[in-house]
Amino acid sequence: MHLARLVVTLGVLGGAAAAFAWAMRPVPLDVDLVTVARAPMAVTVSAAGMTRVREPWTVSAPLTGTVARSPLQVGDAVVAGQTVVAEIEPAAPALLDARARGQAEAAVTEAEAALRLSEVNLERAKADLDYADGQLARTRELAARGIVAQSALEASQQLQATRAAARDAAEFELALQRATLARAQALLVGPEAALGKGTEQCCVQIFAPHSGRVLSIVDESARLVQAGSPLLTIGDLTDLEIEVDLLSADAVRVPAGALAEVERWGGPGILAAEVRRIDPAAFTRVSALGIEEQRVRLRLAFLDPPETRVGLGDRYRVYVRIVVWSDPDVLQVPVSALFRQGEAWATFRELGGRAVLTEVQLGQMTGLVAEVKAGLAPGDRVVAYPGNRVSAGSELVARLLP
Repeated sequence: MHLARLVVTLGVLGGAAAAFAWAMRPVPLDVDLVTVARAPMAVTVSAAGMTRVREPWTVSAPLTGTVARSPLQVGDAVVAGQTVVAEIEPAAPALLDARARGQAEAAVTEAEAALRLSEVNLERAKADLDYADGQLARTRELAARGIVAQSALEASQQLQATRAAARDAAEFELALQRATLARAQALLVGPEAALGKGTEQCCVQIFAPHSGRVLSIVDESARLVQAGSPLLTIGDLTDLEIEVDLLSADAVRVPAGALAEVERWGGPGILAAEVRRIDPAAFTRVSALGIEEQRVRLRLAFLDPPETRVGLGDRYRVYVRIVVWSDPDVLQVPVSALFRQGEAWATFRELGGRAVLTEVQLGQMTGLVAEVKAGLAPGDRVVAYPGNRVSAGSELVARLLP
């Protein structure tokens, strides 16, 4: 009886020990294993950009006057030297106040008096010249007979030349006074003079300086403009470039001539571009979070023909990925398999079904993969997203994908 009870007790204890051992045995961890391989790799800098016409043409008013209502609308096509883009009518004279009108009228009266005085002086000069001509003729006749001396003849000739010069001076003085009178009368011309002019008077027509399309019009309505005021802008939509503002730390990494991909521009496919210019000076811009950032402006040229970007216009928003480094054959590992081990990078490499802690030396890195300089070889399998469950020596089993 006691022996049977002892056997049962020992059996129960053995089963409990076996169950405890089974429960405490190490269970293989289901993990995602990724194979390290060689493949092309590129490091890019992404940013939002804006298209712009590379050489826009701004048409300005050549003189002060009243510009007629714009004959064009935004988007209209223009031809250089043929399409009339604006018509300007010279401005009417300004109104005169009482003082200015009084001064102008006094100036006219003064000019008229000076003109009459010049006319009188001219008549007197002509009379003196006629008298000098008669004296010279008589003196020559007497000198030919030997009645008067040669000196008398020379005196008559000098007098006649002096009177002729005086007559010429009087004529020039008369012309000067006539011009002075005309200038004084012009000061009295007011805006009422422009009310009676007919339609035969033509305005100043401005022709398109360059072929393209109208990008913007300052104001379509008729208005008074000053000389040099901008009227409209013309640009060739087939000659577009991209303007991108990068953080100065990213701009330093971009070499001149770097290739780029333009995506999310609204059309099908990805457009190719090239960095054409990098501004040497940065500017400060406040971000949406209120942080001051130093930005550098880059300009990119499209490499694809205009037919591939139909519909893309001036100041359209695009997204650009600029390639700062690339290699067609790089040993790379997913970033999801990497973690910090002190000052170095490390990963769990699968070897014989166990996790082996392996330090790796990295080179270039993107958001998805990193270049492996040392520590791993092609064909090695590493644990992706190891978390805190995996440790050195853990038994691993590849998770089966559904």
